Amino acid sequence: MAIAVTRYLGGMMFETEIGGQRIASDVTPPMGGKGRAPTPPDLFVVSLGACIAAFVAHYCEQEGIDTRDLSVETAFEKTEKPAYLTNFSVDVRLPYGACGDRQAAVQRVADHCIIHETLHHLKEVQIRIHDRNDLVA
Repeated sequence: MAIAVTRYLGGMMFETEIGGQRIASDVTPPMGGKGRAPTPPDLFVVSLGACIAAFVAHYCEQEGIDTRDLSVETAFEKTEKPAYLTNFSVDVRLPYGACGDRQAAVQRVADHCIIHETLHHLKEVQIRIHDRNDLVA
């Protein structure tokens, strides 16, 4: 099982290590953040757009579809009480690519990026709290 470890650096700043890489995150000003890094929800949205971009680029390059200036725009809204992200829409732009009869295939590839598939299949996330008594044992 792959593991990402997030550490609190103080001042509402966090650093996550995964696969030998480090990613900083901050929180919104109402929670004490200062805009020093993307927020966790921002990183979630970034993950979706980047995943779709990677899957589409990989497929298009295999099929000879021009990927120059490929971009993915991910729009979303945030609700309050309870706070969550909703109303996602993703636009994949291939300004020099001509998909032709491969357009449905490109759509399927985008639909099957790992993050998108995870959202479709996610039933729950198990959260366990371990305090000092658990960690000493």
